[in-house]
Amino acid sequence: MVGPLSEIPVGEGRAYAVGGRQVAVFRLRSGALRALDAVCPHRGGPLADGQIDAEVVVCPLHAHVFDLGSGACRSGQGDVASYAVHLEEDQVVVVLPG
Repeated sequence: MVGPLSEIPVGEGRAYAVGGRQVAVFRLRSGALRALDAVCPHRGGPLADGQIDAEVVVCPLHAHVFDLGSGACRSGQGDVASYAVHLEEDQVVVVLPG
């Protein structure tokens, strides 16, 4: 568990340390949750601080665009990992592979 859902405002993301990784958890306007690596592979931008919509997050440093579902970069940089994320009694849970 990374913390209560109330820590993540609707339409924003927050970064958490999960199993030795930095993971950005996003709360979409629909209420859905998404989780990606928190660091842009281009120059280390903080993805949790990026602008989001229903499908993508835009890195705040150089505007690289990442798919919130898959982590695929839509603007020519390397992809980031995506993670399963869900709620357990109002606590956000990120599931790492393995």
